[in-house]
Order: sequence, then C-alpha cells, then structure tokens
Amino acid sequence: MTGDEERDVERIQARAERADTNLFGRMAAIYAASRKQAQDLLQVGGGISIVEWRTIWDLHEVGPMTISDLALTQRTDHSQLSRALPQMRQKGLVSMRQAAQDGRQTIVTLTDKGRDAYHLAAPIMGRRRAVLADVFTAAEIAELVGYLDRFETFVRLPAEDILSKEKIE
Repeated sequence: MTGDEERDVERIQARAERADTNLFGRMAAIYAASRKQAQDLLQVGGGISIVEWRTIWDLHEVGPMTISDLALTQRTDHSQLSRALPQMRQKGLVSMRQAAQDGRQTIVTLTDKGRDAYHLAAPIMGRRRAVLADVFTAAEIAELVGYLDRFETFVRLPAEDILSKEKIE
C-alpha cells in the first residue's frame, strides 16, 4: 500500500476501469454530455434552452397540451415545466390559458414566435438525430431503448424494495 501522499497509477487505472461498468455513474455522465451537446447545438439554432426546445417541438408536433401532457411526453418533472413556461410566455414562445373543462389545468399553445423558434432549431436538432443514425442502426436504437426501459424501471424501485432484497452486512 502506498502512503496517503503518493498516487498509485495502477490502482487509479484499475478503479477507472471498474467505474466504466458503473451504470449509475455512466448514465449521469452520458446525460451531462448529451445536455451539453444539445445546449451547444441550440445556441446555433436560435439560442433557446433544452426545455424550450423540447416544449416547442412537442407543441409543434401535437398542438396545445397541458403542463401534465408535456411532463409525460418529455419524461420530466411537472414542476420543472411549471417554472420554465412563464419565462417562455414572457419570451413570446407560448401562450397559456386555463382549461375550460378543468380550471386546474393550464393549456399551453405554441405562438407564431414559438413556431419561428422551432423552424430555426429543428434542422439543427434533426441533424443531430441523423448523425446518431450514422452511429446506431434503428434496430440497435430499439435494443438500447429496451435496456433503458429496464434500467429506468429499476431506478424507480423504492429504496425499501432494494433494501428488502438482501440483508445488509
């Protein structure tokens, strides 16, 4: 064993190799890299944020949606959208109104300015998806999505379920 002051390069390398198989750490790093790449692309595509892009893309493809609809579609937290949407409304990207049938729901609609933002960003984000298709076949993406579904099911397990699987020593 080396002293506290000295680096053991072999142990560091071995630890790094073991960390490569740590799905929790890898997923976090991949998520961060994906967000950074998207942010960089969206700066070129009109300077909108990732949340703004995902929202205007959904509204462009589907039409008016509730905040709950958007959260479900984007697999994101309702509160994140609730915080972002007023800023999007101030920027003129969306309009928001109370739902006629359920006053507790807010209907979000894409504005003309939001459509313009979509048309600026869509070709760039489409290019991103096209380049991804050069890296993975459709079958490989489908297989990866299956693995992600299983991983997501696992990470949504309550802590109590995980702790009850095996005695902690």
